[in-house]
Amino acid sequence: MIQHELRRDTGILIVTPQGPLEKTDFEMLAREVDPYIEAKGRLNGLMVQAKSFPGWHDFAALVSHLKFVKDHHQRIAKVAAVTDNGFLSILPSIVKHFVRADVRHFDYGDKENALKWLGSHDD
Repeated sequence: MIQHELRRDTGILIVTPQGPLEKTDFEMLAREVDPYIEAKGRLNGLMVQAKSFPGWHDFAALVSHLKFVKDHHQRIAKVAAVTDNGFLSILPSIVKHFVRADVRHFDYGDKENALKWLGSHDD
């Protein structure tokens, strides 16, 4: 399950996994962000905030997650991984080879700096 908040004024989507990710989570996210991206051209940023990675509920959820990334990664400028989890903290160095967005790691307690970076127009 994913909790999310789309900050329309800044173009930043904040997602917080609350349990194993489900197929419907990504369908719901797409319904929320697709009209915004259509109107504005892109998301300025995506923040994934998680103490730990909850995994996927089933294989369909994994496939839905991969499809969401494939369909959206070129229209998201920056991604902030806000976590202290070991696996998630190394994720930016891995995913930068597969996505167009600038991806950075921030410690879990550093949400405000992550939001500032996502909202900045300079790198």
